Amino acid sequence: MVCAHDEEQNLRELIPLLLKQDYGEFEIIVVEDRSNDESFDYLYEACKQHAQLRMVPVKSKPDHVNGKKFALTLGIKAAKHEWVLLTDADCRPNGNLWIKEMSRHFSSEKSIVLGYSPYLKTSGFLNLFIRFEGLLTAMQYMGMALFGRPYMGVGRNLAYRKKLFLDNKGFNSHLSVTGGDDDLFINEVSTKMNTVVCLGSDSVVFSKPKTSWSDYYIQKVRHLSVGRHYNWSDKLILGTFSMSMIGSWLLFAPAVVFSSFLYVPVLAFSLRMILITVLIRTASLRLGDTFAAWKTPFLDFIFVIYYLVIGPVALYTNKIRWKKT
Repeated sequence: MVCAHDEEQNLRELIPLLLKQDYGEFEIIVVEDRSNDESFDYLYEACKQHAQLRMVPVKSKPDHVNGKKFALTLGIKAAKHEWVLLTDADCRPNGNLWIKEMSRHFSSEKSIVLGYSPYLKTSGFLNLFIRFEGLLTAMQYMGMALFGRPYMGVGRNLAYRKKLFLDNKGFNSHLSVTGGDDDLFINEVSTKMNTVVCLGSDSVVFSKPKTSWSDYYIQKVRHLSVGRHYNWSDKLILGTFSMSMIGSWLLFAPAVVFSSFLYVPVLAFSLRMILITVLIRTASLRLGDTFAAWKTPFLDFIFVIYYLVIGPVALYTNKIRWKKT
């Protein structure tokens, strides 16, 4: 299932890739969310050519409801099958086995499958940092899920049961919140028993990254602001991770200056850098990605600045729109 607002070109690229998926019976639902481009016309013609492709048009929405959540709700209700596999229009499956790999984890005991969606590699420092931040985020939510503490997923590569969505009244508890159609919903309904992680290159879905710092800034403020609505235990764990990262850099210089044994803070800091670099490399390979782990120490420092700049803004930001809808 894909929700699309003014995504004609992306849909022209994505839908042929979805139609080529090596899987049995499945339908492709595209929720056309009040687009101003030619998305509707393209989908209308494409649906006539491909029986498994369906369009769910959104003509209007209630004022108090977030646009994407309303669109997703209509799409999920229209789905014929029990399992709903989500991605975005600007995403591209890494081959024709994506559905097959994700569906391997569909079972009577499980209701949620968390997938990995890294950002496409391009040139420039912004892209490098975006990919690093995305990998760190995946390590957190997938790692916690593997340890029995699932708390979020990403809608670019996420599957769950239609019944799970309907039984829990969908996004009802956070309908007006911009964002959170993936992580807030998963934060509410995921458990150790009903959630599974899908790893491997065939299950990867690549996403187009932002190409300007201003667009990335807006995106991350939206993402981080949603975290305020997580349950308190998840916020505590994530906060501890953030503070440990920030603290290691902020306290390093004072520790070196005031320590009676210079080698102690230097050794501790070096061990942390080595450990994080090894974890980044291991996770990247295990997830089916390729990231230059040797750049981790520098990116780790930039990540601290990122947290200190965007974190306070996200904490006090209340209204952010999804594609101005």
